[in-house]
Amino acid sequence: MNKTIRSSALTRTRLIEAASQVFARLGIQGATTREIARVADVNEVTLFRHFASKEQLLKAVIENASALQTEALAHPEAWTQDLGVDLRNYAQLYNAMLEEYEDLIRTFIGEAKRHPEAAKQVIKEAAKPLKDKLLAYLQSSQQRGIVRSEIDLFPVVDMFTGMLLAGMLCRSVNHQQNDYSGEDYIETCVDIFARGIAAVTHN
Repeated sequence: MNKTIRSSALTRTRLIEAASQVFARLGIQGATTREIARVADVNEVTLFRHFASKEQLLKAVIENASALQTEALAHPEAWTQDLGVDLRNYAQLYNAMLEEYEDLIRTFIGEAKRHPEAAKQVIKEAAKPLKDKLLAYLQSSQQRGIVRSEIDLFPVVDMFTGMLLAGMLCRSVNHQQNDYSGEDYIETCVDIFARGIAAVTHN
């Protein structure tokens, strides 16, 4: 029984990895379950035994991309309650995910206007847990008076993750032209952002 479970888990992992490659190469519209099954070296029947649709596979790919980062932020000790330190740790985890799945992310951006609504919803929902971790942390920080009370944290989260995404995209295109490293970019983002949202303290 354990051997069967392990075999099933390995097949599922192969399908997710194959789907990631195919989505990155052909896009959401162009990717087919037949091609994903071929790359995973299984038949389509096996694919549909694990995933009922291409949209389910897409969701699994995105969830898999953020799973390690989300898990790393799941425990209380992951947050030091120092705004600068915590934003830096989050930024490094988020950036690692962006760099690992760069091809897939570029495909999604290129197809953004053509995504069917179902695919857009899948992407939004699957990416949500990682953003929710940051939102919950900032809400707690706001309640403790560390983050400014008057700012809306929903756009704050989008702005911070958007800065990291923009940095990854620019670095990969202009790699030879930049006079700074990816770590320099992250440090600068965190410094400016933490200062911008931190509550003013009076001595």
